[in-house]
Amino acid sequence: MQTFTTNDGVALSFSDSGGDGVPLVMLHGFQQTKEAFRHQVSALADSRRIITLDFRGHGESDKPRRGYRISRFAMDVSGLLEHLQVPQVDALGWSMGASVWWSYIDLFGTGRLRRLVMVDQHSAITVHPWMTDREKIETGALWDVATVDTIVEAMQQPQDDEQLRAAIHGACTGEVAPELMQFMVGEMRKTPSYAATRLLYDHCAQDWRDVLARIDVPSLVIGCEGSHVSAASQRYVAELVPGARVHVFAPPVASSHFPFLQNPGAFNEVLAEFLG
Repeated sequence: MQTFTTNDGVALSFSDSGGDGVPLVMLHGFQQTKEAFRHQVSALADSRRIITLDFRGHGESDKPRRGYRISRFAMDVSGLLEHLQVPQVDALGWSMGASVWWSYIDLFGTGRLRRLVMVDQHSAITVHPWMTDREKIETGALWDVATVDTIVEAMQQPQDDEQLRAAIHGACTGEVAPELMQFMVGEMRKTPSYAATRLLYDHCAQDWRDVLARIDVPSLVIGCEGSHVSAASQRYVAELVPGARVHVFAPPVASSHFPFLQNPGAFNEVLAEFLG
């Protein structure tokens, strides 16, 4: 485990397996950490270089009182790539991590990206009054603005384990293995409420459809039936990204927002085939 310091003075924790070739940079989701990709690191690091990062406010990284915006996270990722002096990467983002890559592309372009993998993230999360009925279905948007406000207000205070478990259960169908539930709750506990609330509000405010249409690198969208992110919304993301492939896991292979944790073998096979 290593650290680098961002241009606004925040120390972020990252892991780099080393090795030659184009590295795979994997970005985790909201209130999770780089440890979410432990099965991918253990399975793939012998054959390729893998870099994972704890966003500010998450995992082992600093937890300042500033910078909880998707665009700031994208700047932090850019800082990491500059720090490591990697000219080209394969990029994977899960959930909010996909949004961070979309923001990175919006700010810095795709010049550093060879391939892009987007795992289970809506093109827009919030339902706005100006959206048509068709747009609401296509984006898979979850909540109206009032509901977002209610959720963020409830998160102002630290959440207990029961609340965290309920959030995880809401992202899948069926049961979550006890050891996986314990792991995910433990990682969520590493993000303080002041960071989570500011970040979630900004995350929910984004609409990435115009960015998706401008992605010009080979891309794979991965969805999962049983996730709170609809499979239809993932097919729509793939429609927006020129030439993108889509893979949707179906039960009993996986049925959650986190297929790479629920069935790492199946996920790794799809990932390795795409990356080559």
